[in-house]
Amino acid sequence: MAIPNEKERYTYADYLKWDEGERLELIDGKVFNMTPALSKRHQQVLRELSTAFSIFLREKKCEVFFAPFDVRLMGENKKNEDINDVVQPDLSIVCDQEKLDDKGCNGAPDMIIEVLSPSSVKMDRWIKFRLYEKAGVKEYWLVDPMNDSIEVHLLNNGIFEFHGVFTKEDTISVHIFPDLKLDLHQILRTQT
Repeated sequence: MAIPNEKERYTYADYLKWDEGERLELIDGKVFNMTPALSKRHQQVLRELSTAFSIFLREKKCEVFFAPFDVRLMGENKKNEDINDVVQPDLSIVCDQEKLDDKGCNGAPDMIIEVLSPSSVKMDRWIKFRLYEKAGVKEYWLVDPMNDSIEVHLLNNGIFEFHGVFTKEDTISVHIFPDLKLDLHQILRTQT
């Protein structure tokens, strides 16, 4: 079923009826089309991050998921018709297994990583930044593959605090996993 035009606001119940072939997000009841095919560089960086987290989390209770993976923010204890925010972050790390179901994550992941593309900068840096902050995501990374950098924001008393920008020369600590340190030269390496 195509997205109806007569409504301005939608819910997760509406979202479930739409074509599965389209990558859509729902923020405050408004529909956002996801970018078409992502760049090779975007995919390479996403693969390296996913691999690093997957290996680290093998023996932990947390899991890493990559898009497309529906995250129903602020959806705990709500009916589908009352959920207005459904996103597909590039990477989601979920430690509370109670939030996971066959449809994805119902609630805020512990950590979200978005890999920036030219068409997603405003969405990831502003709209999703505020949404993830409001939802209670503990750690939010913005990865810029064109500038080989990762910007880190940590939730403190309900507000994201800027923790720094890290580049290929750095090793970055993952705050929700104090014993995980990532060599950014490996994550951000240029591949042919």
